[in-house]
Amino acid sequence: MDEHHAHREAPASNLSAALARITEAYSPRTVARVNDYEVRVARLQGAFDWHEHTRTDEFFMCLSGEFVLQVQLDTGLEEIHMGVGDIFVVPKGVKHRPVAKDVAEVLLFEPADTINTGD
Repeated sequence: MDEHHAHREAPASNLSAALARITEAYSPRTVARVNDYEVRVARLQGAFDWHEHTRTDEFFMCLSGEFVLQVQLDTGLEEIHMGVGDIFVVPKGVKHRPVAKDVAEVLLFEPADTINTGD
């Protein structure tokens, strides 16, 4: 087997354990890295700040609870209701914010240098 196809051992991550260590809402934790992207988990509660990412899309997957992803489009405000298993990609340059009445947990997939408060 050539070295480009060699199997590399990597530590396994458990999403439930990673989420259990999060004590503050909207403080994402990186659980894995895929090339130049990071897989992050976060706990949501209340409304986050409006923000946008001018260089990248942002992937959301609801792991537990439910929340509303508010996005500001040219046609006005749209609310995407997210429940367990739902996914949504916010296109780059679109202002958005998650709002969770109760605690919700999410998985995010975005470039490693992405700041959660936007550009």
